Amino acid sequence: MKNIPLNSKVRDDFPILKRQINGFPLSYLDNSSTTQKPKIVIDSIVNFYENHNSNVSRGVYTLAEEATEIYESGRDSVARFIRAEGSGEIIFTGGTTDSINLVAQGWAKPNLKAASQIIVTEMEHHSNLVPWQLTALSSGAEVIYWKINPEGRLDLEDLQELINSSVKLLAITAVSNVLGTINLIEEIIKIAHENGIPVLVDAAQAVARIPINVARWDCDFLAFSGHKVYGPNGIGVLYVKKERIAEMIPIKGGGGMISYVEKQTSKWAPAPQKFEAGTPAVAEVSGLTKALEYLEIFGISQIQKHEQTLTSYALQRFSEFEEIDLYGPKEINDRAGVLSFNLSNLHAHDVAQVLDEYGIAVRAGHHCTQVLHKILGIAASARISFGIYNQKFEIDRLISALKKTREIFYSNKL
Repeated sequence: MKNIPLNSKVRDDFPILKRQINGFPLSYLDNSSTTQKPKIVIDSIVNFYENHNSNVSRGVYTLAEEATEIYESGRDSVARFIRAEGSGEIIFTGGTTDSINLVAQGWAKPNLKAASQIIVTEMEHHSNLVPWQLTALSSGAEVIYWKINPEGRLDLEDLQELINSSVKLLAITAVSNVLGTINLIEEIIKIAHENGIPVLVDAAQAVARIPINVARWDCDFLAFSGHKVYGPNGIGVLYVKKERIAEMIPIKGGGGMISYVEKQTSKWAPAPQKFEAGTPAVAEVSGLTKALEYLEIFGISQIQKHEQTLTSYALQRFSEFEEIDLYGPKEINDRAGVLSFNLSNLHAHDVAQVLDEYGIAVRAGHHCTQVLHKILGIAASARISFGIYNQKFEIDRLISALKKTREIFYSNKL
């Protein structure tokens, strides 16, 4: 069923895109923040609550067995989607942030000591910075930064200069949520591993945009959220390589993650269950499974080409503005469908507010990347980010609305 064309008919699969905002059809261009949900995902969640609602692994009655099958088959689906060796390497969490915190507290903290170093990049989302700052504070370790070059990319030579015997982890995003930069993850991991450094990959922006193969990449950890991949909120994934999962300790205690409890001590269940305390998000796993199945109808490679076509067209149309500042790589093959910009002398929030009047949803602010924005020399930016349902006509609408925005704010100068 792969290679079904990504044309405008795809929009019919997403109920929310039938909405009108301020009398205009909704153009949703904030997919880096969260993606809209196809009806197949919505229906799967409703179906779970209407027909299968039960807890998992705690009953021998029919509903409990069905819920357990839905939950564990979801783990299998995730493993296949990211090309993991098996479902035992897949831990369900509350999202990317939750996944990274689990690695920070459950793996890094026990393995760090004073003077240890963690390498992060200047383009990281706060979710891949703050957990390492907290871990460093409690362990005496240090967070050091891999700088971006003027085009918003990372030079491998700079990484070589940062590496030393004190570095115990490299944490890096696969795709920047501001610059759109696609990092050379496989090459970066190879360099890190040659120096005995484990690597965590933040794949929140990558999972629905580029092919991911954790076995080929050889990453030690990889994190993403369901809501970034056309699935539900409240469900995330942490992939952990077998060798690393054996080194991790649980950071949450409770039901589901134990095999035996005595008055003073407990024994953990085997991984990955020992990291999943409490009632699991079964309905959300059901929705995530359907979202991944939906993407496989088209194929990630075709989705990536679709986004490149849209990004190339958007850059072409943006060239009609003299007073626009664009951020990120110039080469289309080096970037995903994420494009941040500013209209000179206008605040990003003002731009986004006018666009909303025309039914166009874009993000404005620092996008949880204050370190990066400070390096860029700006307080905020406007951002468009494409998804599988976006089409060229929406870019035309955006450009038309931006020209009206320019007229509103620059009228006294024209």
